Amino acid sequence: PPSVPPPPGPPARGSLSLHRAYLRSPLGLLRLGQLVLGAAFWVTVAAHKYEGAAHFALFAAVLVWLLTLALFGLSLLGRWELVPWLGTRWLLTNLVHDLALGVGLYAAATGIMGHKASQRSYCNLPGYSQHCLYGAYLSASVCGGITACLYLFSGLYCLSRRCQDQRDII
Repeated sequence: PPSVPPPPGPPARGSLSLHRAYLRSPLGLLRLGQLVLGAAFWVTVAAHKYEGAAHFALFAAVLVWLLTLALFGLSLLGRWELVPWLGTRWLLTNLVHDLALGVGLYAAATGIMGHKASQRSYCNLPGYSQHCLYGAYLSASVCGGITACLYLFSGLYCLSRRCQDQRDII
């Protein structure tokens, strides 16, 4: 019997390389800041005793941080077209992520940690001998506030590109 040739394999993709123009763009620099300050936020919360609403703040920060890491990685490698449906709308995807998730969840997390810091402000007095979480909650709140601002700036950057009828992130 005649041999049947094997079916063709998937199309070969180019080698992975860094999209350096993205790394030097305002959005790339803002993403780096978001990743660094977002990690500082959730590491600060996770490294200390937390309870109640701080669980939500930690969940929100880690969720947004992981999604930001995915967006950053795909954008840095120039592989956003691999994401079904969202890859063809990458600028809109970044815009919604930044304004809805980034600003919204980090603002909520910042408010929670700020409220927890104000509840513990009494232990910041000299001579207080018990373990005090005021500093940890306050520093997490400051990191969260700055991170929310970075998400706002990157969202406004994406919105301005969208309003100029540009379809790419850089």
